Amino acid sequence: MRASGILLPISSLPSKYGIGCFSKEAYIFVDELKEAKQHYWQILPLGPVSYGDSPYQSFSTFAGNPYYIDLDKLVENGWLKNSEIQEVNLGSNPRYVDYEKEYFGRYKLLKIAYNNSKIEENADYKKFEKDQQEWLEDYALFMALKDAHGGDSWNLWEEELKTRKESAIKKATEKYKEDIGFYKFLQYEFYVQWSKLKKYANINGIEIVGDIPIYVSYDSADAWANGELFDFDKKGQPIAVAGCPPDGFSAKGQLWGNPIYNWQYHKKTGYKWWLKRLGACFKLYDVVRIDHFRGFDEYYTIPYGNKDAIDGKWVKGPGMSLFKAVQEEFPDAKIIAEDLGYVTDSVRKLVLDSGYPGMKVLEFAFDSRDSGATSDYLPFNYTKNSVVYTGTHDNETIVGWFNESLPEEEKKMVRDFLCDYSTENEKIHIPLICTAMASVSDMCIIPMQDVLGYGNVARMNTPSTTGDNWKWRLLNGEFDKDIINWLAKITKIYGRVTK
Repeated sequence: MRASGILLPISSLPSKYGIGCFSKEAYIFVDELKEAKQHYWQILPLGPVSYGDSPYQSFSTFAGNPYYIDLDKLVENGWLKNSEIQEVNLGSNPRYVDYEKEYFGRYKLLKIAYNNSKIEENADYKKFEKDQQEWLEDYALFMALKDAHGGDSWNLWEEELKTRKESAIKKATEKYKEDIGFYKFLQYEFYVQWSKLKKYANINGIEIVGDIPIYVSYDSADAWANGELFDFDKKGQPIAVAGCPPDGFSAKGQLWGNPIYNWQYHKKTGYKWWLKRLGACFKLYDVVRIDHFRGFDEYYTIPYGNKDAIDGKWVKGPGMSLFKAVQEEFPDAKIIAEDLGYVTDSVRKLVLDSGYPGMKVLEFAFDSRDSGATSDYLPFNYTKNSVVYTGTHDNETIVGWFNESLPEEEKKMVRDFLCDYSTENEKIHIPLICTAMASVSDMCIIPMQDVLGYGNVARMNTPSTTGDNWKWRLLNGEFDKDIINWLAKITKIYGRVTK
């Protein structure tokens, strides 16, 4: 199906309380997508963020981010008062998320709501608790223990808790019963609110494109409770960690620090954990984008303790063995393979064998070191079974890229390719979006910052940096009628209207 959509994380939605959430503004955005003739809303991972505020470093691969719980709905339920919300500082700048204020303020309000909810008496909650027990129990205890240890990583806890000695787990479960209940409540409310929003989107013809990171965080309930899944030593320390080698993003590569999977163990179990993980994603989203897909062909390992990613090595991954199991279990699942980075012939073969559409990023198409006609990212080399982006959350905005980063020679390449020598530099996003829309790719996704034509001040993430990422937010009214009508017009012109 030929269609298009917008990339906008939940955190980037407008809202009254410091971060985008499942509030009325989210429903308004769905209405705007429908009016703009879009079919997809792509978001970033929904998990609870840990240090660095990255959605790709989460305390659990199954849990949802409590920041996204709409406080107004808690008021409607009678669990929270508006006056209590007003007493808490959740950040004063509607353009950027203040994660520190969210952490200290929002959890305080959510705890009040929990104490007033009497949720344990709710039949739907009891069903949720039972249905999600396999991951929910470990996650809630993990978070309660993190709080009790001042936020320390689990590998710094007492030996009997670190190694999950049965008597210690039983004692902690009783001791922190109320805190465990609180974290279960947060997950229940997250899933209730998200399910309603997703249903509203689907009813209005919008499919949600979700994102699953290839790796989990070391400081996560997944790694603490399931050490056999990872390449750990007898003490629970990683032998090697994940990253990627030096490239155009970083001269020293990217040291992600995530634990490496014990793929031999996973294969022995028939990839049981992966099927559960992906199964949870297929319930949350309509389409799942698998991040760092090339890591299933070969993955880059870096000795634990190294300061950068220079001295890593490539190791063979599970390949089609995993995806055959996925396709048998979920034959109708819609998956996108994020096949960016250094792509080898074996990665190309894995994407082709899987049948999943790969990604094409327009910003990667114009490189003066290339011959100009062979790049996989030039639109005339695309195939229908692909997803075209102007840029991703890891890239500069298209206007920032053109005006702040491209040397003159490559700016000329862009102009020559577009046969456009008159559009102002500040409006270069318009012909480039049209080029993406006009491509043969079945799916076209444009980041909201590119739709609006913003520079790098609106950039979402700069890889290998910390402090200023994942913060940008859309303001009320910015996605206005003129832009919506323009987007609807070009969507129709380029044959991407689905109804």
